[in-house]
Amino acid sequence: MADLNMSVTELKRCVLVKLSGRIDSSKAGEVERVFQDLESQGRFRIVLDMSEVEYISSAFLRVLITHMKKAKRFNRGNIYLAAMPPRIRDVFELSGLLPVFKVYDTVVEAVGDW
Repeated sequence: MADLNMSVTELKRCVLVKLSGRIDSSKAGEVERVFQDLESQGRFRIVLDMSEVEYISSAFLRVLITHMKKAKRFNRGNIYLAAMPPRIRDVFELSGLLPVFKVYDTVVEAVGDW
């Protein structure tokens, strides 16, 4: 079982957050703290690199939806999802959330869209 690892890279037009490992209900709070830190800095343009994510829980989906709404409020930004493995993409599709987010095949495409 792989623990959650995160790295935050400030780019010129957005922030790249790389997630890897398992994001279960006990780790969703860690992701939420990263989003809260970015929001407190006025950073609302976020790209999530999910290429190495093995598992996501409903708690993570709740965090993601909450902070996407905050980012989109007043046209400040959005959260783009990039490089999702098929298994993770299936979770978004089955939960009906795939059309809610902008999803990109690669991180380069997502960052380039800002």
